[in-house]
Amino acid sequence: MDLINGEKSSQPLSSGLFSELQRDILSGAIPDGSKLTEQAICKRYSVSRTPVREAFRQLEADGLIEIIPNRGAFATGLSKRDISDLFDLRSVFEVQAVEWAIRRMSDEDIDRLAESMEFMEFYTLKEDVEKVLSFNSQFHSIIYAGTGDRMLQKTLSVYQTYLKYSAPHKTYDEDSLKAILEEHRAIFSAFETRNAAAGRKAMENHMAQSKIRRIANYF
Repeated sequence: MDLINGEKSSQPLSSGLFSELQRDILSGAIPDGSKLTEQAICKRYSVSRTPVREAFRQLEADGLIEIIPNRGAFATGLSKRDISDLFDLRSVFEVQAVEWAIRRMSDEDIDRLAESMEFMEFYTLKEDVEKVLSFNSQFHSIIYAGTGDRMLQKTLSVYQTYLKYSAPHKTYDEDSLKAILEEHRAIFSAFETRNAAAGRKAMENHMAQSKIRRIANYF
């Protein structure tokens, strides 16, 4: 197995490096506009030049770095407009996902969604932000898988990653956590009743409120 920052990884080295660079660019750990040299990346992430070149190719394809001839590679973070557009695009796919998942998920899948919901409720009462956000992501991931559509699942996973990593750490207040919980309860209720129309409406509201919270809190 490969080693990244001294830890074992079961994924290919270039894939692991890409994920780390992706996270660090989106989070601002590597500031927007920073010049990235192979030598500096090799030293910072304890890797050889070969995985760096492959990671650079993936990052350029994803629009997270810009390679300028005779000048080098530069980090490209997300602007306020990028974030707003990502939310709008994600909303379209999330609404479609919830409609398909309500129609296609098995009772066992909905039981898994219920368990995720229970954990969200528990950690909301504890005001444990990290746990709430973790089970929030799990809740959505169960829905993605429940659509049975691999391309939709992949697309939404990418949007979720971008929005997660590009959000600076912030402690949500009690009202925000309760609002997030109630939005998920409305979505889950639609799964319990197998009501696709209600699911679409609940997800549309959740995405709209998520965007409002994000823009208000981080810009």
